[in-house]
Amino acid sequence: MSSNLLNRVFLARLAGTAVFDPNGDPVGKVRDAVATLRTNNLPPRVLGLVVEVPLRRRVFVPITRVTSIESGTVVITGLLNMRRYETRSGEVLVLGDMLDRSITLIASDEVVTVEDMGMEQNQSGDWLINKVHIMRSGHGLRRKGATSTVSWEEVVGFAHTEQNQGVANLLLTLANLRAADLATVLQDLPPKRRVEVAGALTDERLADVLEEMDENARVSLLAELEGERAADVLGEMDPDDAADLLREIGQERAEALIELMEPEDAEDVLRLMNYEDYSAGGMMTTEPIVMSADYSVADALAAVRQQEISPALASQIFIARQPLETPTGRFIGTVHYQRLLREPPSTLLGSIVDTHSRGVTPDASLHEVSSHLASYNMLSLPVVDANNRLLGAITVDDVLDHLLPDNWRHDHREKSPVEYKEG
Repeated sequence: MSSNLLNRVFLARLAGTAVFDPNGDPVGKVRDAVATLRTNNLPPRVLGLVVEVPLRRRVFVPITRVTSIESGTVVITGLLNMRRYETRSGEVLVLGDMLDRSITLIASDEVVTVEDMGMEQNQSGDWLINKVHIMRSGHGLRRKGATSTVSWEEVVGFAHTEQNQGVANLLLTLANLRAADLATVLQDLPPKRRVEVAGALTDERLADVLEEMDENARVSLLAELEGERAADVLGEMDPDDAADLLREIGQERAEALIELMEPEDAEDVLRLMNYEDYSAGGMMTTEPIVMSADYSVADALAAVRQQEISPALASQIFIARQPLETPTGRFIGTVHYQRLLREPPSTLLGSIVDTHSRGVTPDASLHEVSSHLASYNMLSLPVVDANNRLLGAITVDDVLDHLLPDNWRHDHREKSPVEYKEG
């Protein structure tokens, strides 16, 4: 082992740390650590790190391959097995399984909460979790109690299954992850822990995560949510994604959740569910950016800047007559965002609209839609009815979701293992 290894490493603080090979090339980021519990309350042995490499694949790196752990960097060497990590019998994820647990101080019989876990290397070269950073219960008006670090031998309670384990400290390690990355983390957690984390996420955040999960995983997770909560989360999803998910969970459950949704959200979703899944109507979103011709470039740019608008939808403004909610009045055309950047802010959209933009009908096939997008180099495509009213828009990412095989996200991470030499 290198002399660059710290004497003690707290693993929650290590989460998100960049991992490099000996040449200084980036490999990925630390997402968790894998340990095995031992009998007689002996400190758990750390087996390795879970590292997220490109394409959101989480792989296992044996702790023996770690040559340096310094502030802000981890260096590994040797062969890196690209097989997706799955927890084996007898293994625990330190952050995923052990943070936020309620454990007991042996000396005082006081119940405390785990905030972090510290590992140290012994004389034999093994890394052992021998420190636990804890928080005591607050008293009076204090919601948080005092914190301290104790040795592993001073506590008990990690071996039993906790019914309602907290998630606050685990969420801190996941707070800066993008929705797609958080979806990967959730799918790698044990089912019970996955539900606990989902329960602590806001409706909006959980909606974003569900849109990025594999079909089977998101159906399973939605089934664990109480009806009102599930309906609220569906209401926060893009209508086309919510419609896809409701198609997957079975008619009886879908009808029950639609009844619990806000009427406006339910109306959009029901409208989409009336179309075939692989048709333009089934793939479209009913919430593109729609403006009338008398809006200005400044108005359009303000709409494009909204964080919740996906890049594909933000690529162009759809111009229509009132009403501007879909289905709109007569569809006029589109304005691409690059055109917006070239015009003075006061310019009216009606003077720069491309009236030659061609849409597709809601019964257009997947092949027709994908061919249209490719032929005209478009990121989003208008869907119009027989009266030339704008019904919605199809984005290129929605088309790709339908072109790729079912559970393509899972299959992509499950490709055959590849080993390559670092350095």
